Amino acid sequence: MNNRDTSLMTVGDVAAAVGLLTRLPMPVDTDRAMARGARAAWAYPLVGALIGAIMASLAALLLWLSLPAAIVAALILALSVILTGAMHEDGLADAADGLWGGWDKQKRLEIMKDSHIGVYGVVAIGLALLIRWLALAAIAQSGLYWGALIAVGALSRAGMVGVMSGLPHARDTGLSHSVGRPETMTGVVAFGLATIIAVVCFGFGLIFPACMAALFCGLVAKAKIAGQTGDILGATQQVTEMVLLVTVVGLISS
Repeated sequence: MNNRDTSLMTVGDVAAAVGLLTRLPMPVDTDRAMARGARAAWAYPLVGALIGAIMASLAALLLWLSLPAAIVAALILALSVILTGAMHEDGLADAADGLWGGWDKQKRLEIMKDSHIGVYGVVAIGLALLIRWLALAAIAQSGLYWGALIAVGALSRAGMVGVMSGLPHARDTGLSHSVGRPETMTGVVAFGLATIIAVVCFGFGLIFPACMAALFCGLVAKAKIAGQTGDILGATQQVTEMVLLVTVVGLISS
């Protein structure tokens, strides 16, 4: 296969997406994955749903063992970080440092590329983990974790695809640039797939918040660096996930 493969969807895209977004031992045809590039992004919501299902499975086991909801939430949060190799958390920290620590586009991109973490990144990671832990504890206690975690996982990854397709690359190097920019139809498929998963698993309540969270991240990235990077995509996933988890808590508490 070569770069002329312009199929909208292929079965191999799922393996490529799993290999890119997780640390799961998924055999990937590297040549095929590189040839497909960003065209495989339609499958990102499936990866998110898979991660959500794995987290829910662990939650079910731990709750069956009568562990407190707070401990269950901490452990499934740790599992999500392990499954993704903290890729999205790293993006959130770098984006926070760069977008708010630099005074122009070039400086912001330079800070985001730096492997060191600054105060903005530390605060962002700390708050993100705290918010997610508190929300996950409430969701675990409610017993509605299966549908909620799968829906949140799918929608938060669809937000990444939306930002990928909606904004140009902010730099000429990096993970996002190497993957490429998906076509609009790829983004539509990703969003449609995530919407179906979310509606089946949890209903319509998360669709609008997911769109608003991804749109917010895209607008901030456009204003600050006139485009997107891998760090921006990771931050988009994290922000969208936080918004959705809090929304779930609000819905199940009302």
